[in-house]
Amino acid sequence: MYICFIAFNDHYDVNNELFKAVKKWVNWYMIVMIISAVLAIYCLLLLVFGLLHLAIKEPLNLHCLHKVFLFLGLLAVTLETAGFCFKWEKQWKAIYMSFQATAPFLQLSAVVALTVISCLVFQSYHRAKTTACKIFIMMTFLVVSAAVFLCPLAICSPCITSNLPPKPALIGHRGAPMLAPENTLMSFRKSLECGVVAFETDVQLSKDKKPFLMHDCGKNFLLRTTDVKDKFPGRDGSNNFTLQELKTLNAGKWFSRSDPFWTLSSLSEEERREADNQTVPSLSELLVLVKKYNVSLIFDLKNENNSTVFQSSDSFYTTETINKLGISPDKIWWLPPEYRHDVMKMEPGFKQVYNKQKEMLMDGGNFMNMNFSSLSAREISELRKSNVSVNLWVVNERWLFSLLWCSGVSSVTTNACHLFKDMSKPDWHLEPNMYKGIWIATDIVSLLLMIGLFLWQRRRKSYIYPPNTSEKGIPLLAL
Repeated sequence: MYICFIAFNDHYDVNNELFKAVKKWVNWYMIVMIISAVLAIYCLLLLVFGLLHLAIKEPLNLHCLHKVFLFLGLLAVTLETAGFCFKWEKQWKAIYMSFQATAPFLQLSAVVALTVISCLVFQSYHRAKTTACKIFIMMTFLVVSAAVFLCPLAICSPCITSNLPPKPALIGHRGAPMLAPENTLMSFRKSLECGVVAFETDVQLSKDKKPFLMHDCGKNFLLRTTDVKDKFPGRDGSNNFTLQELKTLNAGKWFSRSDPFWTLSSLSEEERREADNQTVPSLSELLVLVKKYNVSLIFDLKNENNSTVFQSSDSFYTTETINKLGISPDKIWWLPPEYRHDVMKMEPGFKQVYNKQKEMLMDGGNFMNMNFSSLSAREISELRKSNVSVNLWVVNERWLFSLLWCSGVSSVTTNACHLFKDMSKPDWHLEPNMYKGIWIATDIVSLLLMIGLFLWQRRRKSYIYPPNTSEKGIPLLAL
């Protein structure tokens, strides 16, 4: 469940990948989460029930149905872990990052849990019949306690700091896709309400060499977000459609029908009607918004690898379109690497953005754009000290935004700009001395409580079983 919670930041990507396989949009991630939650809660309650039975010395007789559910819980954990290992391995980096946000609280929770469980441990210690058993129980408990009490020495979180960096700027990933259909003009206008500094989008070329906005590419690239199946049955591939034909497609009704982020209820009736009437935008239409609102633009070219010559490439036609509209060159953050140096000659004013540090250093650049789990907090700090701007994508959860804020990133690309726009500080951050004080005070209180419980258990045993008697109360002399 912890992994599911952390990976929720990228749940849309999971649903999107499964859509490609089955050609049907279903919220697969939520289905998996619900099944996992039911099994996890069931197993947790059974564990608590088992501990209570242990405390009152009653046997735990499990019906075979309970054993089936326990097996299903184990199977679910195994399959989901295997899925992360083989299909979504990048999330393990996200899990590691998450501990920078949660480890201080997990440690405090572990101290509380250890204190509660110590009562059962001390009870077992006092009931142990041999000295060897007593030593084993107590040594094991002391080792575990020492690990829990001292683990903050190994906790390194950027949110334990006395120098909080400025809030990262927001970049609208395909606009504001939680509030409007992705890569539509409505979506980009919605992102402006969040105060984004840049639009992020995806550009492809139509049959008549006109750049338009669409994320999905390849065969059936229009199937997910348009009504192409009804308007042009049997046709696929961007080079089979002119821009005029693309403009006849509805690019919004899918949003109302599938509600991909479960945010449709937050829209008014007027906004829903507007969403239902969105079309596939051309790049020129988006550039008009860029110029009008003085924001920047960063984009991927989805089919650039199909070109062998710069003059027939997506980079060439896209640069030509930008120049024709008179956009200030510094507002274009050029990301595609394929014809970067040709583009630099054609328009040297573009701000070059890199996803490989080595390439950036060779070109003398100072702008990195990478996946949120690609850089550690230390690496981010070093880049910022070298005056390199760092943008990380795609950041949709408050805990992750808060962690990256503490790490000092310049900006984040997000689907959830409306969730971050009013944040005036991270969800949590602590002064190092304050955290140290909380840690030490919690450990001391826990240790005192444990000592008290140990002495109480010993006194209670002595009271129930006076010296020179067995546990059954029979005088040892009589025995």
